[in-house]
Amino acid sequence: MKNVKNLCCLGCGREHGREGMRYRCSACGENLDVVYDYGAAGGRINRERLAADRNLSIWRYWELLPLSDRRWIMPQQIGWTPLYRTSRLEKQLGLNSVYLKDDGRNPSASFKDRASAVAIAKALELGFETIAGASTGNAASSTACLGAGLGLSPVIFVPRSAPAAKVAQLLVFGARVFAVNGSYDDAFDLCTRACEEFGWYNRNTGMNPYTREGKKTVSFEICEQLGWRVPDRVLVPVGDGNIISGVWKGFRDLRAVGLTDRLPKLVAVQSCLSGAVADAVRSDGPVRSCKATTIADSISVDLPRDGLAAVKAVRESGGEAVTVTDEEIVAAIVKLARLTGVFAEPAGAASLAGLFKLREEGRLEKDETVVFLVTGNGLKDIQTAIKATGEPTLIEPDLKDFIKAWEQQNKNQ
Repeated sequence: MKNVKNLCCLGCGREHGREGMRYRCSACGENLDVVYDYGAAGGRINRERLAADRNLSIWRYWELLPLSDRRWIMPQQIGWTPLYRTSRLEKQLGLNSVYLKDDGRNPSASFKDRASAVAIAKALELGFETIAGASTGNAASSTACLGAGLGLSPVIFVPRSAPAAKVAQLLVFGARVFAVNGSYDDAFDLCTRACEEFGWYNRNTGMNPYTREGKKTVSFEICEQLGWRVPDRVLVPVGDGNIISGVWKGFRDLRAVGLTDRLPKLVAVQSCLSGAVADAVRSDGPVRSCKATTIADSISVDLPRDGLAAVKAVRESGGEAVTVTDEEIVAAIVKLARLTGVFAEPAGAASLAGLFKLREEGRLEKDETVVFLVTGNGLKDIQTAIKATGEPTLIEPDLKDFIKAWEQQNKNQ
């Protein structure tokens, strides 16, 4: 890790050595951030080199990742997901330039593959044999999916309410799965205690500083795919806060090595039924626990584990937070699918719900270039999608029955 200088506490600023595995600051208990030697990294990464690189994955940005051993790169393609121009959405929103970053196209159908790829590689680089994690489903299925490519069987803790599709992914990839009779926060805390007891590697979001390093790669891709233009705003679904803190880290890294010369405003999008980060941004106060009950399980969090970094990211970017109802999230699933052809799970569609809310409230300029992240595929949670659209019309295998049903459908439209 010649490109890494140290790890720095996001709370008190204390510096920690880069050796071994460190989770939190020994002085104040806050999360850590990886600090790079940008001068050295900038000398080895530039636009020309990237343009010639045929490795279309997160590993093309190796000089800005906290790894030194390429042996632990998994075989699946991670990252370099599509960035779509959404002309039909632009017309409906009355905006000139709207882009969708579809991270449901990753191997486990989730943005979390970015974090798991770096976190797993780091664990193996450090010599850990057992990797554990807690998740509402996506981080866990990602860890299981990418781990399977390397012959690993991670230990996974999920809340009992985790969607069946995500649990199925865990089991089919060979993870050792424990459904906790409690919330995501209960599963997180139990996983942490188990890792301490058995000396396992803790992949948990927020607590593990290397998850942020994987997630920041989405910002690298956005800028490169836009021809090195930095968007004006980026909308990010927020639960634990680790994605938006990673997005901010990525944009700052690019500017630090001279690949870009400006930064975007970030918009944290949360359900109003899980709005701890948004509440903190609006009140200019600390992140306080809430009782999360949103249907968007991937962003349903009582106490955001990377909340401090998330709030800092929004404030430093000059951005803002927006909360949406569960009804607006469900409606956004349908809007997204019918206007762009992209099927998102509830958390993935939350960013679009936030975009509509900002536009309705007059908080967006027409000429802004806007990117919104879709963080998970809709097949992760088909029950919510069915609630939004209804069941298919059941008919007999008879032409007359079909015609009758067809005419009835037309009357109802």
